[in-house]
Amino acid sequence: MDAIEDPADVLGPGYQTRRLPLNGDLEAVLVRRRARTPNRGAVLYVHGFADYFFQTHVAEHFTERHFDFYAVDLRAYGRSLRPGQVACYVTDLTEHFEEIDAAVRVIREEDGHRSLVVVGHSTGGLTASLWAHERRDDDVLDALVLNSPWLDLAEPWLLRTAGTVLVRAVGRVAPRLVLRPGLGPVYGHSIHRDHHGEWDFDTAWKPVEAFPVHAGWLRAVRRGHARLHRGLDVRVPVLLLRSGRSHLRARAWTAEAMTADTVLDVAHMQRWGPKIGRDVRIVAVEGGMHDLFLSAEPVRRRALAEVDEFLDSI
Repeated sequence: MDAIEDPADVLGPGYQTRRLPLNGDLEAVLVRRRARTPNRGAVLYVHGFADYFFQTHVAEHFTERHFDFYAVDLRAYGRSLRPGQVACYVTDLTEHFEEIDAAVRVIREEDGHRSLVVVGHSTGGLTASLWAHERRDDDVLDALVLNSPWLDLAEPWLLRTAGTVLVRAVGRVAPRLVLRPGLGPVYGHSIHRDHHGEWDFDTAWKPVEAFPVHAGWLRAVRRGHARLHRGLDVRVPVLLLRSGRSHLRARAWTAEAMTADTVLDVAHMQRWGPKIGRDVRIVAVEGGMHDLFLSAEPVRRRALAEVDEFLDSI
């Protein structure tokens, strides 16, 4: 299906969007910011759960380094969320391969880029890793950067094992069942400027406590985890960035939330990261929050410097 261009975006001058029609009357939205001299290729950003692309400083970082920058708002997320849709809902993460493929076609075939780096955050990091594995023979990807990817359930052992068996059963027969009304306020309060953070984003697209977690979606994530744990064969260099530590299961914000991953367990990233491919570099960014690129300025500067060093080395 053809992409449909809309020259304006909510992020303002310098940002354009393209609607990417998908099967079943669905669509995704591709955001683009061009570099003045895009002689290093393109970067495609894939967001996480209950998220969308708003991090203009990330786009500008890459365009200043001569990459054209793209970000895809996946189906039923952000710019792609339509009235009546269940937000952030799929029953198989491979459904998102359609919009990543559509974005790559625009980047490579229409915009003519020969080199592509995919950057995936959180659930987007898991989805991007699975996609890179499936497209490993297609020569469409040159490097993969993972920003705090979701590689396992951040819960105690019993919930990761017996709990997963239950989720798989319930997710099969009652996929729309709400398992949790959200993810709690701690992380959202750490990043939104109305609370303790420094970032402004649309809380209709990214609620402070996230969207409800449905059984069918969590089943899809756990199936993705299982596939990754068996071992993927991503054949391009991979950089996995994680915080230096996690601070989990807090019910209310404290200052500690500003210097740790309050969403995922960094030990899982360290354990499962090598399963992604043949060349995986794991770097701990001390003082980082869950989205390392939204952490305090010195921390996010270091995280982006690690990306620069990685891309310069390949």
